[in-house]
Amino acid sequence: MVWVPLLLVACVVAGVGCARLCRAALAAAGDGDVPGGGAPELTVGEAAYLAGGPLRVTDLTLVSMHRARRLFLARTGWATVVDAEACAADPLERAVVGALGPGGQAPIPAVRPLVADAESVRLLAERLVERGLAVSAAGRREVAAGVRAVRAGLLLSLVLGAVSALLVPAAERAPVLAGFALPLLASGLCLLIGRAEVYPYTRWASPAGQRVLAGLSAADPLTALATRGTGVLEPELRAALCGRG
Repeated sequence: MVWVPLLLVACVVAGVGCARLCRAALAAAGDGDVPGGGAPELTVGEAAYLAGGPLRVTDLTLVSMHRARRLFLARTGWATVVDAEACAADPLERAVVGALGPGGQAPIPAVRPLVADAESVRLLAERLVERGLAVSAAGRREVAAGVRAVRAGLLLSLVLGAVSALLVPAAERAPVLAGFALPLLASGLCLLIGRAEVYPYTRWASPAGQRVLAGLSAADPLTALATRGTGVLEPELRAALCGRG
């Protein structure tokens, strides 16, 4: 019965991983409690964050400035300030101008992460978390850690099950395989359920935020960009944002 301690180890690790994932998912779901009730309204920048995070907000800001002729996005992948004074009133646009540097020109792939990490984007995210529309950064980290723990439990169960099967005679392997089927089944089902129920909490929008996003109309080009991403843009702008001329 040398395989029994290995089975106990596999069961404990699998159980801890599943419990951690469930706890993290419940905590993230709590982030979606909208204070005050009612149907919250979103700005296009807030919709971009909920749908795609800081980089989506950055892309939206760049395209919006380009279409307002305050910024020029070249197909070669460079951004150039056209009217810096007109950007002073908007904190996101000020972040773009600051990221372009004193020369007012920089490669777009270098600008995007700088703007995404700007204080104005962080403040936007904090406001959405306070309103219950976005999952907090800590919540996303906990869910991701829970998923990793369940996967580790699944892999450990596979390894220990294979080792245990080799340690016993062939005629005695049936109870070994049946025993290790329990942690394997628990971890596998947890991952399958998490694919539909838990994975959304690793995204940016809480359940309440996802419901608000689902009610938005994509008739406006900027709203379509915010909710669907750069795939709705014309080829020239897509090439510019990707830095591929």
